[in-house]
Amino acid sequence: MSEGGCDSTCKNTVSVQISENDFVLGKHDTITHNFYENSDEKSYEDFYIEKPISKKEAEDYSSRATRFLQHGIQHQQVGEFVRAIESLQQALALFQAFGKLQQQGQALSCLALAAYNLQDYKSAVVYSQECLSVIKDSKNLQMKIQAFSYLGNAQRHLGRYEEAVDNLQQCLHICRELKDCRSIVAAFNNLGLVYKALNNLPQAIECQEQSLEFARQLKDKWGEEQVLKNLGNAYYALGENITAVTYYKQSLEIAREIDDKRAQEESLGKLGVAHEALGDYQKAIDYYEQRLNLARNIKDSRTEEQALASLKVACYAIGDYEKVRQYN
Repeated sequence: MSEGGCDSTCKNTVSVQISENDFVLGKHDTITHNFYENSDEKSYEDFYIEKPISKKEAEDYSSRATRFLQHGIQHQQVGEFVRAIESLQQALALFQAFGKLQQQGQALSCLALAAYNLQDYKSAVVYSQECLSVIKDSKNLQMKIQAFSYLGNAQRHLGRYEEAVDNLQQCLHICRELKDCRSIVAAFNNLGLVYKALNNLPQAIECQEQSLEFARQLKDKWGEEQVLKNLGNAYYALGENITAVTYYKQSLEIAREIDDKRAQEESLGKLGVAHEALGDYQKAIDYYEQRLNLARNIKDSRTEEQALASLKVACYAIGDYEKVRQYN
């Protein structure tokens, strides 16, 4: 393999464990408490003159900031992205008050991911750029990988493709430097998605094939399933439908192996579409029916509606009007 050996122990995640000792206040660090408007008894100086704070107060703020960060991550892990952002913003404010750049970077990286998951891509770009600015002198390359990745992916969704390519290539460069194969899988895959959006399909396929090679080296079934599906999409866009079917079938096989119902229904739908493009409507109907049954089993009404609509179109194409009425 041209990349050489990879460190398979690396993960494309950033540790968020923060020691209380990492948040010790420097002797010149201060914080202003603005409670003046709520009291008639204290003087202006009591509220607005900056005073050094005690070690105990610093430790209290350290604990609060760490808790906010951990709560934000916990909310993010269960899909509560709005609540995650609220907690992470509070953590960020405290870390900024103490000038702790590494922890600011962690909070900003998490904020970028939460915004991305909310499809707030403009905010994801802002948080990622702020993160990269804060950690520019840091040796934490894993955090830089994440920030460049979130930035490039968000820019792709915003149609800022050239910027996305540049940032994802920087991401890939760091991944290679670390020999972090898991992150290389993601970086090549994401670059491929940008090239596909640019309609540079040969380049998209080249990136996806390299991503697939690393995913298989790692025996990363989840990553392999995703990349196979994206390769199918690229070949479908090229009009090479037989090759697309080959990749979609491999994707479906792995999705079943890892029992990923969402991935299964996606691959079934794509197989149906590809077989329609090949003029094999009966095979397309078979895949659409499998998708319909799966959607009903997992109680996914949106996918069920899509499968029914696809079935009606395919049945109409072959003149099976009885089945068209059946799917109404």
